Amino acid sequence: MSTLLVSLSGLTDSDDADRARAAAFAAELDRRGVPLTHLVQPKGPDGPLRRGDDLVRWIAGRVRAGDDLLLHGFDHTSDPVGSWQNGSVPRIGRRTEFGALPRHEAGLRLTGARRVLLATGLSTDGFAPPGWIASAGTLDALTALGFGLCADETAVRATGGSVLRSRVLTFRASEPWRGGERRAGERRRGRALEQQAVRTAERGGLVRIALRAKDLRREHRVAAALAAIDAARGAGAVGAVHRTLFPAAAPAA
Repeated sequence: MSTLLVSLSGLTDSDDADRARAAAFAAELDRRGVPLTHLVQPKGPDGPLRRGDDLVRWIAGRVRAGDDLLLHGFDHTSDPVGSWQNGSVPRIGRRTEFGALPRHEAGLRLTGARRVLLATGLSTDGFAPPGWIASAGTLDALTALGFGLCADETAVRATGGSVLRSRVLTFRASEPWRGGERRAGERRRGRALEQQAVRTAERGGLVRIALRAKDLRREHRVAAALAAIDAARGAGAVGAVHRTLFPAAAPAA
């Protein structure tokens, strides 16, 4: 049997309109019996999330109803721990906050991110790095800090244990589209997402569909994602959350 995981990131940096679109998308998943995994960045441009924030209360309610929660980096800055970064360590960007960190610095950011998240009343032992890229040092730090799983670009890993190989399916594009090419490119990307989801489901694999809050601003992307989800379900995939992949993983709260 194939398993279907659907995740959503980017709400920490979003506005009320984005959050309304996220609620509408979550309602569509509810109608399909598919839970949603929330990738939560605990600190944004306006500061850390706080207990009682509308977003925090909404996510907490969704998790109580069966959704999942993964820590999604800290604040996605391009200079993660400030002065430690020097010529011996490659500079990284916002989208890959944990992509090049050594173990010690990754541990500092993970500890800070977990502290901020816990202060909101939310908690999780799962991690999804920004940009889906985690350095070897980050994986070591996750294990040392007692995290149960890490979902990266090519696998979902029980830290220090099992690995479920599966590439995450997103709407990210590398093509330099111009003018009329963009619309055609978006259509191709939507079809490719659906085809990849079906192929993975048909062979009994792990289907991972990941959206960002800004993807929900484009109706054709929402429609393409829902079509891919429906097609994967039609091919035998069953909606689930990350913590059910590894029995020892602690539930989000």
